[in-house]
Amino acid sequence: MTAFKKDQHIYFIGIGGISMSGLAEILADRGCVVSGTDIKETPVTKHLQSLGIRINFGHKAENITDDVDLVIYTAAIHPDNPEYQAAMAKNIPLMDRAHLLGDIMAEYNNSIAVAGTHGKTTTTSMVSEILLAADTDPTITVGGILPTIGSNLKIGHSPYFVAEACEYCDSFLQFNPLVGVILNVETDHLDYFKNLENIRRSFHAFAQRIPAKGVVVINQEIDNVAELTAGLDCAVETFGLEEDGATWQAKNIIHEPDGKNTFDVYYKGKLFGNFHLNVPGDHNIINALASIASAHYLGISAEDCRKGLLHFTGTERRFQRKGEKNGIVVIDDYAHHPTEIKAALAAAKKVQHNTTWCVFQPHTYSRTKFLFDEFGEAFGDADEVIIADIYAARETDDGSIFAAMLAERVAKAGKSARYVGDFEAIRAYLEANCKCGDLLLTVGAGDVVKIGEAFLKP
Repeated sequence: MTAFKKDQHIYFIGIGGISMSGLAEILADRGCVVSGTDIKETPVTKHLQSLGIRINFGHKAENITDDVDLVIYTAAIHPDNPEYQAAMAKNIPLMDRAHLLGDIMAEYNNSIAVAGTHGKTTTTSMVSEILLAADTDPTITVGGILPTIGSNLKIGHSPYFVAEACEYCDSFLQFNPLVGVILNVETDHLDYFKNLENIRRSFHAFAQRIPAKGVVVINQEIDNVAELTAGLDCAVETFGLEEDGATWQAKNIIHEPDGKNTFDVYYKGKLFGNFHLNVPGDHNIINALASIASAHYLGISAEDCRKGLLHFTGTERRFQRKGEKNGIVVIDDYAHHPTEIKAALAAAKKVQHNTTWCVFQPHTYSRTKFLFDEFGEAFGDADEVIIADIYAARETDDGSIFAAMLAERVAKAGKSARYVGDFEAIRAYLEANCKCGDLLLTVGAGDVVKIGEAFLKP
């Protein structure tokens, strides 16, 4: 692909994004001249600059100079973006992020793409730990910071490649991995998909992209899973918690007092091995099964799977223990969908503590509006719920949905819930009401993590 030619100038609009930064670093490693733009300086942009990548802050037409050969952009960049328009005016080729990731992935014989409404980052990280334990020297691109590599990216020099496969805007339909993982298929991103039927159709199309020599690893608990695997040329392996008929099963599960899990894995009815996870929740056992199945298909041993998973302690913002203050444990989680919130709270319930406090920052107006009732019923395992203002992300407020409305809906479901929009006001409320032995969970895909961090300060 032309983007990989040495000395070619590749420009990234939104280079500081977790995925874009990784792709930029991969191309820089291959000898391309890489530059880009982001809104503000961050640890990610500082790291890229340390590699010699030039970064502009603020989107301006003049940033697209005549020596740029290719411009990469994300779904968050609209055609009215001044840099996008400048590239069009200069007849510079443009490529979306997903297309570039798909082209990079195509260069690796042993590639794994992890798809699903939830759990992509965690499962991609688990697979990464397994491949690292097996000394395969994989290339890794993950949607969070993996402590083992101290980054969201590792550039390897082998045929092994593992990446997340996001369904938003059908991005994952640019990929052709050898192993395609489908963790779950639920309603989300309705600003694009409109309904669950369209989402299921998209995941089926993703499964169809797996070559005949590859495999689709899919959760048997998905409704009508046969519909998603119908007509595939590749192999299909299923997984589930004690699911009858699943290729991969978890049995004899032990939930330890600290929330961690020990369980047996069975493959085609025979014991594959005993595994321990240092992260809590049944959802993480499911993620582990998907990881084991994916790695096994590439010839990784049960022992390396066990070692890799034992080494996995979570990724940044995925049930991440931020610290403790006055006997109150603070945990942060990226959950921004009702199912993810339920999973995070269920995991918290298995950790010994007194009162569960959940501070939730809704992510995007459209998701809050489309899944309003589902969000209202998602906090069953919380004792106290605080709703912060909605994080707009890529959207603008049309005035049809407010965080206070969600707080009322959660209260209607029988929970102690209140709207406290301002972060400083939330911190003050927590300081006045949390007690020793309580657990404070900050939840959301925006910047809600700042609340827990502020709370922990002396």
